[in-house]
Amino acid sequence: MSSELIINSSRDKSRIGLLKDKKLVEFHQESDETKFNVGDIYVGKVKKINKSLNAAFIDIGFEKDAFLHYLDLGPQFLSLKSYVKKVRGKGKVSYDSSKKLDDINKFGKINEVLTKGDEILIQVVKEPISTKGPRVTTELSLAGRYLILVSFSDTINVSKKITHREERMRLINLIKSIRPKNFGVIVRTVAESKSVSELDKDLQSLTKTWKEGIKKIKKAKVGEKIIGEENKATSLLRDILNSSFDNIIIDDKELHKEVKSYVKKFEPKKEKIVKLYSSPAPIFEVYGIEKQLQELFGETVPISNGGYVIIQHTEALHAIDVNSGKTSKAANQEESAIKVNLDAAVTIARQLRLRDIGGIIVIDFIDIKKMSNKRKLFEVMKKAMSEDRSKHTILPLSKFCLMQITRQRVRPELKMTKEDSDLDQEGTEAADKIEKKIEHLFVKQNEKNLNLVVHPYLYSYFTIGVLSRQYKWFIKYRRWVKIEKDVNIGLKDYVFLDSNRQIIQTKK
Repeated sequence: MSSELIINSSRDKSRIGLLKDKKLVEFHQESDETKFNVGDIYVGKVKKINKSLNAAFIDIGFEKDAFLHYLDLGPQFLSLKSYVKKVRGKGKVSYDSSKKLDDINKFGKINEVLTKGDEILIQVVKEPISTKGPRVTTELSLAGRYLILVSFSDTINVSKKITHREERMRLINLIKSIRPKNFGVIVRTVAESKSVSELDKDLQSLTKTWKEGIKKIKKAKVGEKIIGEENKATSLLRDILNSSFDNIIIDDKELHKEVKSYVKKFEPKKEKIVKLYSSPAPIFEVYGIEKQLQELFGETVPISNGGYVIIQHTEALHAIDVNSGKTSKAANQEESAIKVNLDAAVTIARQLRLRDIGGIIVIDFIDIKKMSNKRKLFEVMKKAMSEDRSKHTILPLSKFCLMQITRQRVRPELKMTKEDSDLDQEGTEAADKIEKKIEHLFVKQNEKNLNLVVHPYLYSYFTIGVLSRQYKWFIKYRRWVKIEKDVNIGLKDYVFLDSNRQIIQTKK
């Protein structure tokens, strides 16, 4: 299965599409306004202690205070709190030489370790969703390509997906020899078989990031970010880059340089797959992503064989209804139902990942009676979601053919806003009108020469490719339409000129 990462970067936002065999399976977007991303570390101030929830509300500069539960403090919270207090008071305090205090009581109360007005370091673990502020932790960690660095810890853990005992022991012994003082390390799955030099390079990079962030604590104001996640493109590559990747295509020079440098650092053999896109045609149009976004982000999503699913969101859960639609009837109702359900399961798994839908999901499949079919549907859903990086739990079908899924939600569900979809929709509508007008001018008015002036977006749409739409018009009408682009013209506007540069009027 081939994988491609297509990155569209503009002045105020970036869009990232992950394609598997040309199908869009993940879509991410971030704008300059995006704040409080998962992994960001801030200086926060305790605003309120809630004893009944055993939690505190922390001011980190967001309109809603962040939520910090006692269980998210981490065992070495007192060490972190003491260190931050010393740094903000005295200034230079060496992290390496700072003493570790006793672990906090696992079953303690938050008012025993925190008071209103305390200033602490927190890390975002769940972005603001709906009416809720961010969820945060004080167990700070930095994720790298192969390792995760954990502050005020001395444990070494290896990913459970690395199953060979010899390899696990090798990695533990390697990390023991290079682990910096007062840091714990979690070894990620991709570290399997990696050399000590590769692991050490990653560890040194993480340690440098930590030290640079710590320097800011002294003067940082409440709500100021001291350590931020990398840009979305490199943080995504950090988690998903593997041998199946064929292309990473970027339409921005600066971002291309940054991504290429990142890939060269960790996967030098893959450096050649990072390419700069320079065509005037929109990159998402060329790779078919724009069209897929329009088809896949509606409330109703088609599945093969004429069926469809309806995805609806409530405050408590997501409800997904499977419908047979115009599916051709099989020999019997059971056979027809299981066929639609199996197709729907694959579509739904893709949708959950694509929209980043989290929380509780209830799927109402078409009723099937045979236990063998119910088991088959359950297995197909598990397989379809096996590549989903978010933690999830899938329960077997209930008596009423309902399937319940819980999927980790760390950021708001992705929805296509009007602004995101308008460009493509308006451009398509304008293109359709222009093609009808060309037919009218050539066939009804028998015009000999046409010069078409359009927005650059439509210029690319009509001229890209060997068998472009412009060339297809020539084949159809045996006359050539000269197309000019004008940046000052609106997306939906267009002008037809004759050979004397006079505007052609349409006659009925």
